[in-house]
Amino acid sequence: MSIRCQRWRFTAVYAQLMTSRDSRNMDKTQSTLDSTLESVDKAEAMVVEQAAKAGFDEDEQGQIGMAVRECMVNAVVHGNRYSKNKKVHFAVDRTREALTIVIGDEGQGFDVNSLPDPLAPENLLRQSGRGLLLIRAFMDECDLHLRPGGGTEVRLVKNIPAA
Repeated sequence: MSIRCQRWRFTAVYAQLMTSRDSRNMDKTQSTLDSTLESVDKAEAMVVEQAAKAGFDEDEQGQIGMAVRECMVNAVVHGNRYSKNKKVHFAVDRTREALTIVIGDEGQGFDVNSLPDPLAPENLLRQSGRGLLLIRAFMDECDLHLRPGGGTEVRLVKNIPAA
């Protein structure tokens, strides 16, 4: 095989690898955060930055940020109960198709079906209890499940509209 042919083959294989890589993971960030309200701010800032890079407008960035803030507060306050010994596992994956956020705590876990209905008349004036309602309203997908090793993991997805 000639050098010219080998060079073309290498270039074609490299281009194919880069194209498939670019279509899957444009940017992925993972972090282990302390169970503090400062971590809530940090996670929100990271996801809003990725949302801006993904091309979401300012309103959508705010909605995505609020969904992550609500989820992080749940992880820090309700899941880990501010424990210095427990962490919040945070990941943001930005592809051409979607922004995916995974937040996991190290708490006891909970049954989502046991939560009171935030729209029930007796719950309308409560100061808490609407986080999941907001998260589901702002995101395209919201999946809650028990985390391997304990705690709860939430996977949020916001699809990126085709250009």
